[in-house]
Amino acid sequence: MNIYIYLFLLFGAAFGLATFSYQHIFSEGPDKVETPGGDSTLGGRLLWALVCTFLWPIMVLTGLNSARILAKRKREALAKR
Repeated sequence: MNIYIYLFLLFGAAFGLATFSYQHIFSEGPDKVETPGGDSTLGGRLLWALVCTFLWPIMVLTGLNSARILAKRKREALAKR
């Protein structure tokens, strides 16, 4: 039974490390916010990975919603041309 818990946490950590550069899609919406520091630190990556370790199902759902919104905006922009 513990293997499922380990796999859940392992997948979440991998998801967090893989999506660090796209975290604006999951947390703030489809618009990327300017970061004052510029470079990402190890601490920021670690914090994002820890958050995603436990909340990756929610992050996936919010990411899909943001992707839908971005696709809709792209279609509308192409239609206006």
